[in-house]
Amino acid sequence: MNNINILFNLNTDSASKIYKKGTILQRAGDPSSHLYYVKKGLLKSYTIDKKGKEHIFMFAPEGWLMSDIESQEFNKEAVLFFECLEDSDLIKISKEQSTRDDLSKEQYLHMSSLLLRRVGVLQRRIIMLMSASAKERYEHFLETYPELPNRLPQRLIASYLGITPEALSKIRGEMLREK
Repeated sequence: MNNINILFNLNTDSASKIYKKGTILQRAGDPSSHLYYVKKGLLKSYTIDKKGKEHIFMFAPEGWLMSDIESQEFNKEAVLFFECLEDSDLIKISKEQSTRDDLSKEQYLHMSSLLLRRVGVLQRRIIMLMSASAKERYEHFLETYPELPNRLPQRLIASYLGITPEALSKIRGEMLREK
C-alpha cells in the first residue's frame, strides 16, 4: 500500500480510478468538492470569466494534489473547473478522509508536505503575476513544472502565465537565442 492510501485510510483495490483525457472532474458551481491525488496523468484547474475566456489556475502532474480549497474547507460551491489533460489515474478523496483526526505524526507530516508545496507554488505564482516579467514567470513555470512543456500545448502554458501564445513563442525564441 503506498503512502497516499495509508494517509487517507484507502482500500488499495478501490482507491484509484482511471479517468479519460478531457474528463471534467468538477465544474464551477458544483457542491463542495473533493481533493484529487494524481498517481499518473495530468490535471488542470481553471476558471471561465464572464466573456467565456478560460484562465488556468494550476496544473497537477504526478504526485500533486488538486483541490478547490475554499469549496472544500468552507462547504461552498466550487469556483474552479478540474479537467484531465491526459488519461489519469487519480485517487478521489472526500473532505472526511482528508480531515481525519486519527492521523499519525508521519501521516500528518506527509499530508502537510503535499499541501504546503501546493500553497508555496501558488504564493510564488501570485507574487510573480503582480511583479515579474512574462519571461520571469515562464522561467518559474519551467522550474516548477520541468516535465510539463513537452506535455502541454503552448496555449495552455500561455494561459497559465497570463500572456498570449504569440508572446510565449517570442519569449521561447529569445531564450533559445540566449543559449
